[in-house]
Amino acid sequence: MERPVEPSAARSDWISRFPLYYGWVILGVGTLGIVMTGPGQTFVVSMFIEPLIRDLGLSRSAISTLYMIGTLGNAVLLQLLGVGRIIDRRGPRRVAVVSAILLACACFYMATVSAAWMLVLGFMALRFFGQGSLNLVSSTMINMWWVRRRGTVRGASGIASSAIVGVLPGIVMMLIGAVGWRSAYAVLGGALLVVMVPVAAALYRRRPEDHGLLPDGGAPKVVPKRQALDSNLDYTLAQALRTPLFWVLSCGIASMSMLGTGLIFHMESIVTDQELAASVAAAVFVPIGMVQAVLRLPVGFLVDHVSPKLVLTGALVLQAAVLWMATRLISTTSAMVYGGVFGAMQVGWGAAGAVMWAKYYGRAHLGSISGAGMSIAIVGSALGPMAMGLARDLMGTYSTFCNLAAFIPLGLAVAAALVRPPTDKDGRGADAAT
Repeated sequence: MERPVEPSAARSDWISRFPLYYGWVILGVGTLGIVMTGPGQTFVVSMFIEPLIRDLGLSRSAISTLYMIGTLGNAVLLQLLGVGRIIDRRGPRRVAVVSAILLACACFYMATVSAAWMLVLGFMALRFFGQGSLNLVSSTMINMWWVRRRGTVRGASGIASSAIVGVLPGIVMMLIGAVGWRSAYAVLGGALLVVMVPVAAALYRRRPEDHGLLPDGGAPKVVPKRQALDSNLDYTLAQALRTPLFWVLSCGIASMSMLGTGLIFHMESIVTDQELAASVAAAVFVPIGMVQAVLRLPVGFLVDHVSPKLVLTGALVLQAAVLWMATRLISTTSAMVYGGVFGAMQVGWGAAGAVMWAKYYGRAHLGSISGAGMSIAIVGSALGPMAMGLARDLMGTYSTFCNLAAFIPLGLAVAAALVRPPTDKDGRGADAAT
Protein backbone atom coordinates (compact mmCIF):
# COMPACT_ATOMS: atom_id res chain seq x y z
CA MET A 1 0.00 0.00 0.00
CA GLU A 2 1.26 3.49 -0.76
CA ARG A 3 2.37 5.29 2.37
CA PRO A 4 0.64 8.56 3.32
CA VAL A 5 2.43 11.64 2.07
CA GLU A 6 3.73 13.84 4.82
CA PRO A 7 2.23 17.36 4.92
CA SER A 8 4.23 20.42 3.99
CA ALA A 9 3.57 23.65 2.08
CA ALA A 10 0.85 22.92 -0.44
CA ARG A 11 -0.38 24.77 -3.48
CA SER A 12 -3.67 26.59 -3.16
CA ASP A 13 -5.70 26.37 -6.36
CA TRP A 14 -9.26 25.74 -7.48
CA ILE A 15 -8.65 22.00 -7.72
CA SER A 16 -7.64 21.71 -4.05
CA ARG A 17 -10.75 23.77 -3.14
CA PHE A 18 -13.10 21.83 -5.40
CA PRO A 19 -16.28 20.83 -3.47
CA LEU A 20 -15.65 17.10 -4.05
CA TYR A 21 -12.53 15.08 -4.65
CA TYR A 22 -11.19 16.14 -8.05
CA GLY A 23 -10.37 12.53 -8.85
CA TRP A 24 -14.04 12.11 -9.76
CA VAL A 25 -13.63 14.80 -12.41
CA ILE A 26 -10.48 13.04 -13.59
CA LEU A 27 -12.45 9.80 -13.84
CA GLY A 28 -15.11 11.48 -15.97
CA VAL A 29 -12.84 13.34 -18.37
CA GLY A 30 -10.38 10.44 -18.57
CA THR A 31 -13.25 8.16 -19.53
CA LEU A 32 -14.32 10.65 -22.18
CA GLY A 33 -10.76 10.61 -23.50
CA ILE A 34 -10.82 6.82 -23.75
CA VAL A 35 -14.18 6.93 -25.54
CA MET A 36 -12.94 9.57 -27.98
CA THR A 37 -10.14 7.25 -29.13
CA GLY A 38 -12.86 5.42 -31.10
CA PRO A 39 -11.66 6.49 -34.58
CA GLY A 40 -8.33 4.83 -33.82
CA GLN A 41 -9.86 1.65 -32.38
CA THR A 42 -10.64 -1.45 -34.39
CA PHE A 43 -14.34 -1.56 -33.46
CA VAL A 44 -14.81 1.70 -35.42
CA VAL A 45 -12.21 1.07 -38.12
CA SER A 46 -13.90 -2.26 -38.88
CA MET A 47 -17.02 -0.42 -40.05
CA PHE A 48 -14.96 1.24 -42.80
CA ILE A 49 -13.21 -1.91 -44.05
CA GLU A 50 -15.80 -3.08 -46.58
CA PRO A 51 -16.22 0.40 -48.19
CA LEU A 52 -12.44 0.78 -48.34
CA ILE A 53 -12.05 -2.62 -50.01
CA ARG A 54 -14.71 -1.74 -52.59
CA ASP A 55 -13.61 1.83 -53.36
CA LEU A 56 -9.85 1.29 -53.35
CA GLY A 57 -9.92 -2.12 -55.06
CA LEU A 58 -7.94 -3.91 -52.34
CA SER A 59 -8.06 -7.57 -51.32
CA ARG A 60 -8.87 -8.53 -47.75
CA SER A 61 -5.34 -9.72 -47.08
CA ALA A 62 -3.94 -6.52 -48.61
CA ILE A 63 -5.98 -4.19 -46.41
CA SER A 64 -5.22 -6.39 -43.39
CA THR A 65 -1.51 -6.07 -44.17
CA LEU A 66 -1.79 -2.29 -44.50
CA TYR A 67 -3.57 -2.18 -41.13
CA MET A 68 -0.82 -4.33 -39.65
CA ILE A 69 1.89 -1.98 -40.95
CA GLY A 70 0.04 1.06 -39.63
CA THR A 71 -0.47 -0.54 -36.23
CA LEU A 72 3.15 -1.70 -35.98
CA GLY A 73 4.17 1.85 -36.82
CA ASN A 74 2.03 2.93 -33.87
CA ALA A 75 3.96 0.62 -31.51
CA VAL A 76 7.31 1.81 -32.83
CA LEU A 77 6.39 5.47 -32.53
CA LEU A 78 5.10 5.05 -28.98
CA GLN A 79 8.54 3.84 -27.90
CA LEU A 80 10.65 5.88 -30.31
CA LEU A 81 8.99 9.14 -29.29
CA GLY A 82 8.75 8.06 -25.65
CA VAL A 83 5.11 9.04 -25.15
CA GLY A 84 5.00 7.33 -21.74
CA ARG A 85 8.12 9.19 -20.61
CA ILE A 86 6.66 12.48 -21.87
CA ILE A 87 3.53 11.87 -19.78
CA ASP A 88 5.70 11.19 -16.71
CA ARG A 89 7.71 14.39 -17.26
CA ARG A 90 5.24 16.88 -18.77
CA GLY A 91 1.91 15.68 -17.42
CA PRO A 92 -1.20 14.50 -19.24
CA ARG A 93 -2.79 17.80 -20.28
CA ARG A 94 -0.38 18.77 -23.06
CA VAL A 95 -0.14 15.21 -24.36
CA ALA A 96 -3.94 14.84 -24.44
CA VAL A 97 -4.54 18.13 -26.25
CA VAL A 98 -1.92 17.44 -28.91
CA SER A 99 -3.09 13.84 -29.34
CA ALA A 100 -6.74 14.87 -29.77
CA ILE A 101 -5.88 17.55 -32.33
CA LEU A 102 -3.71 15.19 -34.35
CA LEU A 103 -6.26 12.37 -34.14
CA ALA A 104 -8.81 14.78 -35.62
CA CYS A 105 -6.33 15.62 -38.39
CA ALA A 106 -5.88 11.89 -39.03
CA CYS A 107 -9.66 11.55 -39.48
CA PHE A 108 -9.70 14.44 -41.95
CA TYR A 109 -6.81 12.84 -43.80
CA MET A 110 -8.64 9.50 -44.01
CA ALA A 111 -11.46 11.28 -45.83
CA THR A 112 -9.00 12.01 -48.66
CA VAL A 113 -7.24 8.66 -49.16
CA SER A 114 -7.29 7.27 -52.68
CA ALA A 115 -4.41 4.77 -52.75
CA ALA A 116 -2.87 2.02 -50.66
CA TRP A 117 0.17 4.09 -49.65
CA MET A 118 -2.12 6.86 -48.36
CA LEU A 119 -4.20 4.34 -46.45
CA VAL A 120 -1.27 2.88 -44.55
CA LEU A 121 -0.25 6.37 -43.39
CA GLY A 122 -3.82 7.02 -42.32
CA PHE A 123 -4.01 3.78 -40.36
CA MET A 124 -0.71 4.61 -38.64
CA ALA A 125 -1.93 8.08 -37.63
CA LEU A 126 -5.31 6.83 -36.39
CA ARG A 127 -3.71 4.10 -34.34
CA PHE A 128 -0.88 6.21 -32.92
CA PHE A 129 -2.92 9.23 -31.86
CA GLY A 130 -6.03 7.23 -30.88
CA GLN A 131 -5.29 3.70 -29.72
CA GLY A 132 -1.81 4.80 -28.64
CA SER A 133 -1.31 8.31 -27.28
CA LEU A 134 -4.78 9.52 -26.26
CA ASN A 135 -5.68 6.15 -24.79
CA LEU A 136 -2.41 5.87 -22.86
CA VAL A 137 -2.52 9.37 -21.40
CA SER A 138 -6.18 9.11 -20.34
CA SER A 139 -5.72 5.71 -18.68
CA THR A 140 -2.48 6.73 -16.96
CA MET A 141 -4.06 9.90 -15.57
CA ILE A 142 -6.95 7.99 -13.97
CA ASN A 143 -4.51 5.52 -12.40
CA MET A 144 -2.49 8.38 -10.91
CA TRP A 145 -5.50 9.70 -8.99
CA TRP A 146 -6.75 6.36 -7.67
CA VAL A 147 -4.92 3.59 -5.79
CA ARG A 148 -7.00 1.55 -3.31
CA ARG A 149 -10.18 1.78 -5.39
CA ARG A 150 -8.46 1.75 -8.76
CA GLY A 151 -10.16 -1.39 -10.03
CA THR A 152 -13.61 -0.20 -8.99
CA VAL A 153 -13.32 3.23 -10.56
CA ARG A 154 -11.84 1.79 -13.74
CA GLY A 155 -14.80 -0.57 -13.79
CA ALA A 156 -17.15 2.41 -13.56
CA SER A 157 -15.18 4.07 -16.36
CA GLY A 158 -15.57 0.92 -18.40
CA ILE A 159 -19.36 1.04 -18.15
CA ALA A 160 -19.45 4.27 -20.16
CA SER A 161 -16.91 3.08 -22.71
CA SER A 162 -18.71 -0.25 -23.05
CA ALA A 163 -21.98 1.51 -23.79
CA ILE A 164 -20.23 3.39 -26.56
CA VAL A 165 -18.74 0.16 -27.95
CA GLY A 166 -22.24 -1.25 -28.07
CA VAL A 167 -23.79 1.59 -30.08
CA LEU A 168 -20.99 3.43 -31.91
CA PRO A 169 -20.36 0.81 -34.64
CA GLY A 170 -24.04 0.90 -35.57
CA ILE A 171 -24.04 4.70 -35.57
CA VAL A 172 -20.92 4.79 -37.74
CA MET A 173 -22.43 2.24 -40.12
CA MET A 174 -25.58 4.36 -40.47
CA LEU A 175 -23.46 7.49 -40.91
CA ILE A 176 -21.49 5.81 -43.69
CA GLY A 177 -24.73 4.76 -45.35
CA ALA A 178 -26.12 8.29 -45.12
CA VAL A 179 -23.16 10.47 -46.13
CA GLY A 180 -20.47 8.05 -47.35
CA TRP A 181 -17.34 6.85 -45.60
CA ARG A 182 -15.27 9.94 -46.45
CA SER A 183 -17.74 12.38 -44.91
CA ALA A 184 -18.19 10.02 -41.95
CA TYR A 185 -14.49 10.33 -41.17
CA ALA A 186 -14.75 14.12 -41.39
CA VAL A 187 -17.62 14.09 -38.88
CA LEU A 188 -15.53 12.04 -36.43
CA GLY A 189 -12.65 14.50 -36.78
CA GLY A 190 -14.92 17.45 -36.12
CA ALA A 191 -16.29 15.82 -32.97
CA LEU A 192 -12.76 15.46 -31.60
CA LEU A 193 -11.99 19.15 -32.14
CA VAL A 194 -15.28 20.38 -30.69
CA VAL A 195 -15.47 18.06 -27.68
CA MET A 196 -12.16 16.48 -26.71
CA VAL A 197 -9.66 19.28 -27.23
CA PRO A 198 -11.31 21.87 -24.94
CA VAL A 199 -12.08 19.26 -22.27
CA ALA A 200 -8.46 18.05 -22.16
CA ALA A 201 -7.12 21.61 -22.09
CA ALA A 202 -9.37 22.68 -19.23
CA LEU A 203 -9.61 19.62 -16.98
CA TYR A 204 -6.76 17.10 -17.41
CA ARG A 205 -4.29 17.13 -14.49
CA ARG A 206 -1.17 15.16 -13.58
CA ARG A 207 -1.62 13.82 -10.03
CA PRO A 208 -3.35 14.71 -6.74
CA GLU A 209 -0.13 15.50 -4.86
CA ASP A 210 0.40 18.52 -7.12
CA HIS A 211 -2.74 20.07 -5.63
CA GLY A 212 -2.39 19.20 -1.96
CA LEU A 213 -4.53 16.08 -2.26
CA LEU A 214 -4.07 12.35 -1.76
CA PRO A 215 -5.17 9.51 -4.03
CA ASP A 216 -8.64 8.01 -3.52
CA GLY A 217 -10.19 11.15 -2.07
CA GLY A 218 -8.65 11.23 1.38
CA ALA A 219 -8.81 14.42 3.40
CA PRO A 220 -6.76 17.21 1.77
CA LYS A 221 -3.19 17.36 3.03
CA VAL A 222 -0.45 19.87 2.53
CA VAL A 223 1.87 18.27 -0.01
CA PRO A 224 5.02 19.73 -1.61
CA LYS A 225 4.52 20.39 -5.30
CA ARG A 226 7.60 18.43 -6.31
CA GLN A 227 7.59 15.76 -3.62
CA ALA A 228 8.38 12.36 -5.09
CA LEU A 229 5.69 9.71 -5.02
CA ASP A 230 6.12 7.82 -1.75
CA SER A 231 5.34 4.19 -2.48
CA ASN A 232 6.63 0.77 -1.60
CA LEU A 233 6.40 0.11 -5.34
CA ASP A 234 8.51 2.45 -7.46
CA TYR A 235 9.93 0.23 -10.19
CA THR A 236 11.63 1.92 -13.12
CA LEU A 237 10.97 0.64 -16.62
CA ALA A 238 14.36 -1.09 -16.70
CA GLN A 239 13.60 -2.88 -13.42
CA ALA A 240 10.13 -3.89 -14.57
CA LEU A 241 11.55 -5.37 -17.77
CA ARG A 242 13.71 -7.71 -15.67
CA THR A 243 10.72 -9.33 -13.94
CA PRO A 244 9.11 -12.45 -15.48
CA LEU A 245 5.65 -11.12 -14.64
CA PHE A 246 6.05 -8.15 -16.99
CA TRP A 247 6.55 -10.45 -19.97
CA VAL A 248 3.80 -12.89 -19.00
CA LEU A 249 1.32 -10.05 -18.56
CA SER A 250 2.48 -8.33 -21.74
CA CYS A 251 2.18 -11.52 -23.79
CA GLY A 252 -1.23 -12.21 -22.27
CA ILE A 253 -2.49 -8.75 -23.20
CA ALA A 254 -0.84 -9.11 -26.62
CA SER A 255 -2.76 -12.36 -27.19
CA MET A 256 -6.02 -10.71 -26.17
CA SER A 257 -5.24 -7.77 -28.42
CA MET A 258 -4.01 -9.81 -31.39
CA LEU A 259 -6.81 -12.34 -31.60
CA GLY A 260 -9.55 -10.04 -30.33
CA THR A 261 -8.61 -7.35 -32.84
CA GLY A 262 -8.53 -9.90 -35.63
CA LEU A 263 -12.04 -11.10 -34.79
CA ILE A 264 -13.40 -7.55 -34.63
CA PHE A 265 -11.59 -6.40 -37.78
CA HIS A 266 -13.09 -9.24 -39.83
CA MET A 267 -16.43 -9.35 -37.98
CA GLU A 268 -18.56 -8.72 -41.05
CA SER A 269 -16.71 -11.31 -43.12
CA ILE A 270 -16.85 -13.91 -40.32
CA VAL A 271 -20.61 -13.43 -40.05
CA THR A 272 -21.41 -13.43 -43.77
CA ASP A 273 -19.18 -16.47 -44.38
CA GLN A 274 -21.65 -18.39 -42.22
CA GLU A 275 -24.61 -17.21 -44.31
CA LEU A 276 -25.83 -14.63 -41.80
CA ALA A 277 -26.82 -11.09 -42.82
CA ALA A 278 -24.13 -8.40 -42.79
CA SER A 279 -26.25 -6.38 -40.34
CA VAL A 280 -25.64 -9.12 -37.75
CA ALA A 281 -21.98 -8.00 -37.61
CA ALA A 282 -22.98 -4.62 -36.20
CA ALA A 283 -25.66 -6.25 -34.03
CA VAL A 284 -23.03 -8.47 -32.35
CA PHE A 285 -21.57 -5.34 -30.74
CA VAL A 286 -24.84 -4.82 -28.83
CA PRO A 287 -24.46 -7.87 -26.53
CA ILE A 288 -20.73 -7.11 -26.32
CA GLY A 289 -21.53 -3.67 -24.95
CA MET A 290 -24.42 -4.85 -22.76
CA VAL A 291 -22.40 -7.59 -21.07
CA GLN A 292 -19.52 -5.20 -20.55
CA ALA A 293 -21.82 -2.60 -19.00
CA VAL A 294 -23.20 -5.18 -16.56
CA LEU A 295 -19.88 -6.75 -15.58
CA ARG A 296 -17.46 -3.80 -15.59
CA LEU A 297 -18.20 -2.59 -12.06
CA PRO A 298 -18.32 -5.99 -10.26
CA VAL A 299 -15.20 -7.22 -12.06
CA GLY A 300 -13.49 -3.91 -11.32
CA PHE A 301 -14.38 -4.36 -7.65
CA LEU A 302 -13.07 -7.93 -7.84
CA VAL A 303 -9.71 -6.84 -9.22
CA ASP A 304 -9.27 -4.55 -6.19
CA HIS A 305 -9.42 -7.64 -3.96
CA VAL A 306 -7.73 -10.41 -5.95
CA SER A 307 -4.62 -10.61 -8.07
CA PRO A 308 -5.08 -8.95 -11.49
CA LYS A 309 -3.11 -11.76 -13.08
CA LEU A 310 -5.79 -14.24 -11.99
CA VAL A 311 -8.46 -12.08 -13.63
CA LEU A 312 -6.35 -12.03 -16.78
CA THR A 313 -6.07 -15.83 -16.56
CA GLY A 314 -9.85 -16.12 -16.66
CA ALA A 315 -10.05 -13.73 -19.60
CA LEU A 316 -7.53 -15.80 -21.55
CA VAL A 317 -9.61 -18.94 -21.02
CA LEU A 318 -12.66 -17.05 -22.30
CA GLN A 319 -10.69 -15.96 -25.36
CA ALA A 320 -10.04 -19.58 -26.26
CA ALA A 321 -13.80 -20.19 -26.04
CA VAL A 322 -14.52 -17.13 -28.21
CA LEU A 323 -12.16 -18.35 -30.93
CA TRP A 324 -13.88 -21.73 -30.95
CA MET A 325 -17.34 -20.11 -31.12
CA ALA A 326 -16.43 -17.62 -33.88
CA THR A 327 -16.76 -20.12 -36.73
CA ARG A 328 -19.83 -21.88 -35.32
CA LEU A 329 -22.42 -19.12 -35.68
CA ILE A 330 -25.39 -21.08 -36.97
CA SER A 331 -28.01 -18.42 -36.23
CA THR A 332 -28.50 -14.84 -35.11
CA THR A 333 -29.09 -16.17 -31.59
CA SER A 334 -25.75 -17.97 -31.55
CA ALA A 335 -24.12 -14.78 -32.82
CA MET A 336 -25.64 -12.85 -29.90
CA VAL A 337 -24.37 -15.47 -27.43
CA TYR A 338 -20.95 -15.20 -29.06
CA GLY A 339 -21.09 -11.44 -28.56
CA GLY A 340 -21.94 -11.91 -24.89
CA VAL A 341 -18.98 -14.21 -24.26
CA PHE A 342 -16.78 -11.81 -26.24
CA GLY A 343 -17.93 -8.99 -23.97
CA ALA A 344 -17.15 -10.99 -20.82
CA MET A 345 -13.69 -11.75 -22.17
CA GLN A 346 -13.05 -8.07 -22.81
CA VAL A 347 -14.22 -7.12 -19.32
CA GLY A 348 -11.66 -9.45 -17.72
CA TRP A 349 -8.95 -8.28 -20.08
CA GLY A 350 -9.82 -4.61 -19.58
CA ALA A 351 -10.11 -4.83 -15.78
CA ALA A 352 -6.74 -6.55 -15.40
CA GLY A 353 -5.01 -4.38 -17.99
CA ALA A 354 -6.36 -1.16 -16.50
CA VAL A 355 -4.72 -1.67 -13.11
CA MET A 356 -1.95 -4.24 -13.34
CA TRP A 357 1.00 -2.00 -14.20
CA ALA A 358 0.25 0.42 -11.35
CA LYS A 359 -0.63 -2.49 -9.04
CA TYR A 360 2.60 -4.40 -9.59
CA TYR A 361 5.10 -1.60 -10.33
CA GLY A 362 3.80 1.59 -8.63
CA ARG A 363 3.03 5.11 -9.87
CA ALA A 364 6.46 6.72 -10.02
CA HIS A 365 7.22 5.61 -13.59
CA LEU A 366 3.73 4.53 -14.59
CA GLY A 367 3.67 6.26 -17.97
CA SER A 368 6.90 4.61 -19.13
CA ILE A 369 5.92 1.12 -17.92
CA SER A 370 2.36 1.37 -19.23
CA GLY A 371 3.69 2.65 -22.55
CA ALA A 372 6.03 -0.32 -22.91
CA GLY A 373 3.25 -2.78 -22.11
CA MET A 374 0.90 -1.01 -24.51
CA SER A 375 3.48 -1.14 -27.31
CA ILE A 376 3.72 -4.92 -26.97
CA ALA A 377 -0.07 -5.19 -27.00
CA ILE A 378 -0.22 -2.99 -30.09
CA VAL A 379 2.20 -5.28 -31.91
CA GLY A 380 -0.25 -8.07 -31.15
CA SER A 381 -3.18 -6.06 -32.44
CA ALA A 382 -1.21 -5.42 -35.64
CA LEU A 383 -0.60 -9.10 -36.36
CA GLY A 384 -4.10 -10.40 -35.69
CA PRO A 385 -6.06 -8.88 -38.61
CA MET A 386 -3.29 -9.67 -41.12
CA ALA A 387 -2.95 -13.29 -39.99
CA MET A 388 -6.69 -13.89 -40.05
CA GLY A 389 -7.14 -12.14 -43.38
CA LEU A 390 -4.32 -14.14 -44.95
CA ALA A 391 -5.75 -17.40 -43.58
CA ARG A 392 -9.16 -16.51 -45.04
CA ASP A 393 -7.69 -15.71 -48.46
CA LEU A 394 -5.58 -18.89 -48.58
CA MET A 395 -8.03 -21.38 -47.12
CA GLY A 396 -11.37 -19.76 -47.85
CA THR A 397 -12.36 -20.03 -44.18
CA TYR A 398 -11.40 -18.77 -40.74
CA SER A 399 -12.03 -22.14 -39.03
CA THR A 400 -8.54 -23.67 -39.07
CA PHE A 401 -6.88 -20.48 -37.88
CA CYS A 402 -9.35 -19.92 -35.03
CA ASN A 403 -9.22 -23.53 -33.83
CA LEU A 404 -5.42 -23.60 -33.72
CA ALA A 405 -5.06 -20.06 -32.32
CA ALA A 406 -7.20 -21.00 -29.31
CA PHE A 407 -4.19 -22.84 -27.85
CA ILE A 408 -2.25 -19.55 -27.53
CA PRO A 409 -4.41 -17.99 -24.79
CA LEU A 410 -4.77 -21.36 -23.04
CA GLY A 411 -0.98 -21.68 -22.71
CA LEU A 412 -0.65 -18.08 -21.51
CA ALA A 413 -3.43 -18.63 -18.98
CA VAL A 414 -1.34 -21.37 -17.34
CA ALA A 415 1.74 -19.12 -17.28
CA ALA A 416 -0.21 -16.19 -15.79
CA ALA A 417 -1.63 -18.37 -13.04
CA LEU A 418 1.81 -19.69 -12.04
CA VAL A 419 4.15 -16.67 -12.35
CA ARG A 420 5.02 -14.83 -9.13
CA PRO A 421 4.47 -11.07 -8.72
CA PRO A 422 7.44 -8.74 -8.09
CA THR A 423 8.24 -7.69 -4.52
CA ASP A 424 7.97 -4.27 -2.89
CA LYS A 425 10.57 -2.47 -0.78
CA ASP A 426 9.63 -4.59 2.24
CA GLY A 427 10.05 -7.84 0.31
CA ARG A 428 6.35 -8.58 0.03
CA GLY A 429 4.68 -9.67 -3.19
CA ALA A 430 3.03 -6.76 -4.98
CA ASP A 431 -0.37 -8.43 -4.69
CA ALA A 432 -0.13 -7.93 -0.93
CA ALA A 433 1.43 -4.49 -1.17
CA THR A 434 -1.62 -2.49 -2.17
